[in-house]
Amino acid sequence: QLQLVESGGGLVQPGGSLRLSCAASGLTLDYYVIGWFRQAPGKEREGVSCISSRNGNTHYADSVKGRFTISRDNAKNTVYLQMNSLKPEDTAVYRCAVKPWTATTVQAICKMPGIFTYWGQGTQVTVSS
Repeated sequence: QLQLVESGGGLVQPGGSLRLSCAASGLTLDYYVIGWFRQAPGKEREGVSCISSRNGNTHYADSVKGRFTISRDNAKNTVYLQMNSLKPEDTAVYRCAVKPWTATTVQAICKMPGIFTYWGQGTQVTVSS
């Protein structure tokens, strides 16, 4: 049974850090592009960061460049999102999602959340003092 489970969210003060995890079961992430998406109330869903497990290419939204880092641990079948220098505007539900790998650039894929096949249930990140 395929499952994506996010963890690591919580309440953090501005300037703080969190590391989100996306643990996959029922699939091998080597064959997928993995994305982190977020959605806050009243805002559209945003592709935060994506990584191709085939070639390691990554993409970051302009709003998080220099602050967030996506990484993978193939042995653990897990993808991480390290979030530093968090801002109140980072507050959202964060979800991971996957789609089968293709030759399409990860930059393009990350801007098309509708093509991702499987989604986790999400983890809440709240940045507030």
